[in-house]
Amino acid sequence: MCNLYSIVSNQQAIRQLAMAFKDSTGNLAPMPGVFPDYTAPIVRNTTEGRELALVRWGMPSSKKALLDAATKRADKLRAKGKPVDFDALLRMERDSGTTNIRNTASSHWKRWLGVENRCVVPFTSFSEFNREAGGDVWFARDPSRPLTAFAGIWAPQWTSVRKVRTGEETIDLFGFLTTKPNADVAAIHPKAMPVILITAEDIETWMTTPWETAKVLQRPLPDGSLVVVSRGVKRDPPDGGSLF
Repeated sequence: MCNLYSIVSNQQAIRQLAMAFKDSTGNLAPMPGVFPDYTAPIVRNTTEGRELALVRWGMPSSKKALLDAATKRADKLRAKGKPVDFDALLRMERDSGTTNIRNTASSHWKRWLGVENRCVVPFTSFSEFNREAGGDVWFARDPSRPLTAFAGIWAPQWTSVRKVRTGEETIDLFGFLTTKPNADVAAIHPKAMPVILITAEDIETWMTTPWETAKVLQRPLPDGSLVVVSRGVKRDPPDGGSLF
């Protein structure tokens, strides 16, 4: 599971990569460490065209996941002899979000697979964690860390409790797809790798075509497409500077 990545390109390059017509990010600084439940730049399809926007990382979790979590909390409260309003408990169940989407056949994800909810998530490197290999192992297309993109989806104005201290929030959310790993990633993380779009044609296919066409992109990169560029750090490049 990829829960850490870096985007240290400039916003003009990002706009050009995905042909964004609108930029609502303001002054976009390099982000050498992007973590779950924080905002990051995406280029998303909107009714007004493609927009470069800052959106929070972590799509809504499934109803079942929230129901199971609320049920466990309710059981613990009942065991202590405390009264339980389960509907209120479920409504306020914290959902920190789902960062990676693998099972696109799930009914939970199908509502967001259409073109209107597609996005690309720009990155320059991404990390997979392996304690024995030194912790965070950072991958990029090559040592220069060229600007690339994950295949993502986004949900507009979703209401949930992301943090207990802030209560219910209504915000835009995004996540990106994963697939089985190629040999490069499998050596570190054998379960999955992000779905990566490496050509302008792939980006256009992802952003413009029906799901039956676009879903073929949920596949691993060819072996040898990625290299390890850093290990054991939470920021890449470690100095946090822009590469462009």
